[in-house]
Amino acid sequence: MKNMMKMGSIGFQHVLAMYAGAVVVPLIVGGQLGLTEQELTYLVSIDLLMCGIATILQVMSNRFFGIGLPVVLGCTFTAVAPMISIGSDFGISSIYGAIIAAGLFVLIGAPIFGRLVRFFPPVVTGSVVTIIGITLIPVAMDNMAGGAGSENYGAASNLLLAFGVLILIVFLQRAFKGFIRAVSILIGLVVGTVVAAFMGKVDFSPLTSSDWFHMPQPFYFGTPTFEVAPVITMILVAMVSIVESTGVYFALSDICDRDLSQKELTNGYRAEGLAIFFGGLMNAFPYTTYSQNVGLVQLSGVKSRNVIYLAGAMLITIGLVPKIGAITTLIPAPVLGGAMVPMFGMVVAYGIKMLGNVDLKEQENLLIIACSVGMGLGVTVAPDLFAQLPKQVQILTDNGIVAGSITAILLNLFMNILPQKFRKQETSSSQSIAS
Repeated sequence: MKNMMKMGSIGFQHVLAMYAGAVVVPLIVGGQLGLTEQELTYLVSIDLLMCGIATILQVMSNRFFGIGLPVVLGCTFTAVAPMISIGSDFGISSIYGAIIAAGLFVLIGAPIFGRLVRFFPPVVTGSVVTIIGITLIPVAMDNMAGGAGSENYGAASNLLLAFGVLILIVFLQRAFKGFIRAVSILIGLVVGTVVAAFMGKVDFSPLTSSDWFHMPQPFYFGTPTFEVAPVITMILVAMVSIVESTGVYFALSDICDRDLSQKELTNGYRAEGLAIFFGGLMNAFPYTTYSQNVGLVQLSGVKSRNVIYLAGAMLITIGLVPKIGAITTLIPAPVLGGAMVPMFGMVVAYGIKMLGNVDLKEQENLLIIACSVGMGLGVTVAPDLFAQLPKQVQILTDNGIVAGSITAILLNLFMNILPQKFRKQETSSSQSIAS
């Protein structure tokens, strides 16, 4: 009994460690797409439920899918800006068509991703993640001011709330370690919402009008539609997540003193593909491994998969109760904006960290970073740059993330991969002649 209580408490810590990330993504995406309070409540609830299902799919270990490590899955932040862009340009149904297509791509391509990873070295993935983070910052700024189009946009009370939350999160990160630091975003959101309630900035109607229980509903937002540009965008997001997940797999395997085989990696990729595919069917999100939970495994010293099973079950239970999801929709825009700054800034910082593994003495790598980030940011701030080009070309140029990502991939191919291949062929030919 004592052991069960310990496992339950650690499982709950895993839920808390990933909870902020899990609920903030639907709040940001849903808010930017103009969803109603009822739709937003559903989006948060179904996301939490699918986080639990995705986690269990990955923790399971069988001949078809599952890495079998104590890994927790949640919605990926790298998909936030692409989803907002797709929803704004093509409609919300295109978001889920793109997610379903990306899930199938990962599911089918799982056996060969070990070979494809070489096309996504740190110079490419770091550039892509940096571009994604940069495109998210304007969303944070708008929310800090009270939300784009709000009547009191930029009001002193909004800025006071936003910067208060930001300062609190920074203080918690600086003053504490371990668990408190891991949930600093969640604490900032809770404290900020309480203060906002006393200021009269919280609307409690979603909480009173929501149900206690609901059943998940596939295609809640309508039948998915499949557009070329959104599908390409989400596949790129999925590929970046695969690379990040690979790092998490190896980090956990090291913590658990276990060597991963190629088959186990394939099963891990396949489970992630399943999670993304089911996320699209249920109108949720693409899912990936959460690195903050890896830190919790190391911190607690508990490596049992049973703990993660419990965490997954807790997430599923929470997701079936809309009132819990409704609580998160009470968070005012300025409070959310204050928390977005460090979160989105961390996406940029993580991209820069990935670029730190790149040999920047090589002019080729500097040029790849410069051109891809410049192209991604340029298309974002000047969306009409390629407006006169044929529609078929605009598929690849309308979105800053797609334009920047394709630039990074192509430049890396022509500047790094192909020259290395030619050098190997020349060396092999020279050796043949010499012999």
